[in-house]
Amino acid sequence: MSPHVDENEEREPVQGGVDEVPDNQAQGVPQASNDESSPPMAPRRPLVRHGRISKDHPIDQVIGSPSRGVRTRSRNLVSFCEHYSFVSYVEPTCVEEALADPDWIIAMQEELNNFARNEVWVLEERPKDKNIIGTKWVFCNKQDEHGVVMRNKARLVAKGFAQVEGLDFGKTFAPVARLEAISILLAYSSHHKIKLYQMDVKSAILNDSRKPNHVYMLHKALYGLKQAPRAWYERLRDFLIMQGFKIGKVDMTLFTKDVNGDLFICQIYVDDIIFGCTNEKLSHEFGDMMSREFEMSMIDELNFFLGFQIKQVKGGIFIHQEKYCRDLLKKFKMGDCKPISTPMSTNEHLDADVDGKPVDQSTYRSMIGSLLYLTASRPDIMFSVCLCTHFQAAPKESHLTAVKRILRYLKHTPSIGLWYPEGAKLELLGYSNLDFAKYRVDRKSTSEGAICLGDP
Repeated sequence: MSPHVDENEEREPVQGGVDEVPDNQAQGVPQASNDESSPPMAPRRPLVRHGRISKDHPIDQVIGSPSRGVRTRSRNLVSFCEHYSFVSYVEPTCVEEALADPDWIIAMQEELNNFARNEVWVLEERPKDKNIIGTKWVFCNKQDEHGVVMRNKARLVAKGFAQVEGLDFGKTFAPVARLEAISILLAYSSHHKIKLYQMDVKSAILNDSRKPNHVYMLHKALYGLKQAPRAWYERLRDFLIMQGFKIGKVDMTLFTKDVNGDLFICQIYVDDIIFGCTNEKLSHEFGDMMSREFEMSMIDELNFFLGFQIKQVKGGIFIHQEKYCRDLLKKFKMGDCKPISTPMSTNEHLDADVDGKPVDQSTYRSMIGSLLYLTASRPDIMFSVCLCTHFQAAPKESHLTAVKRILRYLKHTPSIGLWYPEGAKLELLGYSNLDFAKYRVDRKSTSEGAICLGDP
């Protein structure tokens, strides 16, 4: 980090430099001469300045508020540099590595301070007949839609695998929004010209000194506990219902409210919340209300959610997963692969390939799972990915080549996505198809379907 310089510090006039050079010498550097009879040059004398630099000015000459700092240039670049000076790009793998980095120490302390403010637990003597659950630090860099590290995030989580059912926890199920529900919300918002916003609720973690033979007794849920997601969902649900929201009958993560004819919608995914209203003023009031009740780490226009890059522009909403595609190629070392214009070959047919060379099942299944998540915004690869899923039990080299072809296609088309036009008709259309005994491996019939909300 560069040392801090006080711009208000009074400085003495600097001697030397161009200001000292007389006018007849300032145009260039005197050239050496072989003529020994040339008269010697007069010695250079420093320019005497009769003024002084002062930081004090008469109060009657100050324009604006005297308490306001002097602004001589745009602060955008300065703020950018100040932000990235306090963000680490390296994710530690253990506490020892984190404690060696001042940036991660700040992130850990912030987590501990949040825990103390919310009074999550208290320090007590260790009981003899109780199951003690350990904790673990988890570190992760939070990135924006361009992959730039915006924040170092440290969480202290409980080792929930040590919990005993019936003794340490009861009900654990907590509903989360499905990707299909998010897509419907985007289509509905585009139809009604609703600008969507997102917010992230901060977690609450602990802070106290170490004492031997003492443990923390929890008063609230902690990340890692099996009942933690359900406890948070119930807390948020009860608060929204208290504010007049109605919970969805089918989707338990959707909350709606009618405010004098204006429709307000709110979709939750654990501690990430999407909200919007036909009256934008009510959206800002909702953000203020949530900030008073919970500690928020971010309230902004919806632009990046669960790996989806969302652009709300005039005329509609466009979603794509370009960052996810590039991360996927990097993960499977296909970043430098040769692009291709189609996701699968029309001349080759995949089969069991019994005599083929086996490949690693774990890698193959990981590639399939990653591609299946991508199909939420890329229906163009749905058929080819689903075809490759048939061979996860015993994948061969030919099957891996087919999956890599899909990745090469993504390299060629990383920014393809879905467009939700503004004012589109909200008509639900369904399409289905059935291939009777066409599958060459076992001659089973394959049924297919597609559901569209809005103009196809």
